[in-house]
Amino acid sequence: MIIVTGATGTLGSQVVERLLLRVPADQVGVSVRDPGRAEHLAARGVRVREGDFTDPASLARAFEGATRALVVSAAIRGDGAVEANCAAIDAARAAGAGRVVYTSHQAASPDSLFAPQRTHAATEAHLAGLDVPFTALRNGFYASSLGLFVGDALRTGRLVAPADGPVSWTAHADLAEAAAVALTGSDDATTLDGVTPPLTAATTLDLAAVAARLTEISGTSVTRVVVPDEEWRAQAVAAGMPPGAADFTLGMYAAARRGEFDVVDPTLGSLLGRATTPAEDAIAGIAAG
Repeated sequence: MIIVTGATGTLGSQVVERLLLRVPADQVGVSVRDPGRAEHLAARGVRVREGDFTDPASLARAFEGATRALVVSAAIRGDGAVEANCAAIDAARAAGAGRVVYTSHQAASPDSLFAPQRTHAATEAHLAGLDVPFTALRNGFYASSLGLFVGDALRTGRLVAPADGPVSWTAHADLAEAAAVALTGSDDATTLDGVTPPLTAATTLDLAAVAARLTEISGTSVTRVVVPDEEWRAQAVAAGMPPGAADFTLGMYAAARRGEFDVVDPTLGSLLGRATTPAEDAIAGIAAG
């Protein structure tokens, strides 16, 4: 049985849908914190069990019978994220999974300026130290998060943010398909063994380019305005953002400035057998409201 964690989240739910196109529903199980949100999957024949990365006993039951497992990285900030990811990975291994797939990130590195990348690097190191075949999917930066960075730019005509750098904005749908390939492909000739190449869209855009595309697509003029980090932080906190969240976000801008996300690779397109989804699709969605 293929087990997918986080199956009611944005990525996990799309992975499940793509798995159900490849294997019968009774060969798919999901581990979710709230089984009530997965009733639609149970109605289709998917096994639904409660699983919480911070509750090892629940994970043992959630991964029971696993032949392969997808561990979607925990939505936790700080040191607890590594512990939670490793607990899920260990539970999948203990259940007998023949391959553990983990959603990492293209910029995973112990010296990244963006905290989640250090979490991913530590989790990858844990995976590599286990005696189980694994795939660490080096996913590109999710294009759906562009809306958070664009904010109210269409209303104000100003995309205000700290200095940034190019990012390979990558569609959830493309990455979900890659995960389904990793979970169902042959181990004899898989190109998704170990740490993958960066799984990215074909181009990168910085926020100045995003503002230009938004102007073209929406017909509303949007100007990119760069502000110093501390000025942006003060404005964000004054607007209600928790200070810790502001510092977390500033790490992303610092990493982008250093070029951590300025990477493209053809692997994702090759896996899909088609062109990757361009960031302009996400920008068009923002323009459409």
